[in-house]
Amino acid sequence: MLSIRQDSLLRFQALIDGATRITVLGHTHPDGDALGCTGALAGYLREVRGKEAAVVLPDTPADNLRFIVPPSCPLLCYDKEPQAVLDWIAGSNLIVLLDCNGFSRTEALEPFLTASKAPKVLIDHHLNPQVQSFNVIFSTPDISSASELLFWVLKSLEGNVPSVTEKIADVPFGTSPSSPAYLTIGTCLLAGMTTDTNNFANSVFPSTLQMASELLALGVDRDALLLQLYSSYRENRVRLFGHMQEQELRILGCAACMILTRELQQRFDVREGETEGLVNVPLSIADVRLSIFLKEDDRHFRVSIRSKKGTSAQQLAMQYFHGGGHENAAGGKLFIGQDIARADEAAAYVESALKSFLS
Repeated sequence: MLSIRQDSLLRFQALIDGATRITVLGHTHPDGDALGCTGALAGYLREVRGKEAAVVLPDTPADNLRFIVPPSCPLLCYDKEPQAVLDWIAGSNLIVLLDCNGFSRTEALEPFLTASKAPKVLIDHHLNPQVQSFNVIFSTPDISSASELLFWVLKSLEGNVPSVTEKIADVPFGTSPSSPAYLTIGTCLLAGMTTDTNNFANSVFPSTLQMASELLALGVDRDALLLQLYSSYRENRVRLFGHMQEQELRILGCAACMILTRELQQRFDVREGETEGLVNVPLSIADVRLSIFLKEDDRHFRVSIRSKKGTSAQQLAMQYFHGGGHENAAGGKLFIGQDIARADEAAAYVESALKSFLS
């Protein structure tokens, strides 16, 4: 079991006890982990602790991931309901940020969050947490996901809550008959961890497997979860992946690169979240140790980087793409007008960056 600082737990418990309305917050372009940990925490706060809690996101999640947040949890997205989000934040007396190291990852929401007088809690697994912005911090990079970190926080927290009759601390998850609330929370957590490990392909620790075992014992239906996560896409996604591998894949020594332009996004009717996993495909090639995927957005490219052990995706992201992340899974941005003059210069920039980085 992962060790959680007792003083942090006690402070977090006190903040929950004293709060009535809680903002549970994720980062922009939310992935499965962001949705899993925010959905799980909001569900826990509402169903177990009796608090008024909502998941707040800077923008709307991808269609294939929206199911992760339980229907019973209010989900407010700033791109669709800006005033409702700002009203909720303004009325909150506790803010919990998950799966990012600071409010900058919420982009447009950052000034409203930093201006709030509510106590703030961070639960994250990325490097360099912005400690000055938070009253309580749970942070470790040596873990699979924010969802796994939250799992261990909740297990530890439950041992400090006398009013909760069904404990999930001290004994394996699922040792005693579980309530529907815990099953829902567990499903969120397993979804988040599964997506952030690429279905146990990377960033897996002994604690990760222990978490998975306990959630399966709880009764979480992993088969149904995998069906929703990986077998519920539209036909166009399969055709896009085929095109990208056949026409857009470039092998540059031990590195691979694919660039998805706006024109291609329109041709294949690409929706948010439908390129998830594409960056991992070139790593199936024996000689490829580093894979980089660029997706053209408004005045910049979103950059995803994955690598095999011994090659640092994190360092490449930090040095050339204004980003960061984990050693073998990182991301960033390539700005048009700053890093390159025009969008069609992206390929040349990537080739130059890879040549320098891998030399």
